[in-house]
Amino acid sequence: MDQIGTGSDGVARCSWGNGSPDYVAYHDDEWGRPVDDDDRLFEKLSLEGFQSGLSWITILRKRPAFRKAFAGFNIEQVALFGEDDVSRMLDDAAIVRHQGKIRSTINNAQRSLEAIDEFGSLGSLVWSFEPDARPPTWDATTAESIALAKDLKRRGFSFVGPTTAYAFMQAMGLVNDHWPGCDVRDAVEAERDRFVRPG
Repeated sequence: MDQIGTGSDGVARCSWGNGSPDYVAYHDDEWGRPVDDDDRLFEKLSLEGFQSGLSWITILRKRPAFRKAFAGFNIEQVALFGEDDVSRMLDDAAIVRHQGKIRSTINNAQRSLEAIDEFGSLGSLVWSFEPDARPPTWDATTAESIALAKDLKRRGFSFVGPTTAYAFMQAMGLVNDHWPGCDVRDAVEAERDRFVRPG
């Protein structure tokens, strides 16, 4: 598969980014751009967990419904969810109705609060796993994603295996895996250069 493709708008992108208008917007405006806001990081980690076994486009198109179901992925609110909330979401056809993943998201909100207590922010924990600069990779895991997944699991997080952890790292800008020749790559790298790492 070619790493770079030109969209109907004439823009060169990572080949997956031309798949649909949803992908174009996500690729150009969001993927790989650095994030330090804890609720946004929690959202990205949660949705990557929901994506396991599904296509990302499914999750992307359901994201507004997920945000509604999970109180905008506000960590403090989700950490307080109980059985009524689990039942409510299992009845919500607009999201992925997977009981294990729903319960995992609530658990991970609780574990996120513990990380915030320890590090000052979830971002401070996550960004401590930023690797040294390197060329993009299409590997499903890296040494850093294995280490991040191991650390999160040690803290009681669930649905955070090394592959999910690496997809999360790519999405929230811990790495810039836009391929050379992608029109967005340099802009993302410049944004990462200006970004003040938390902690």
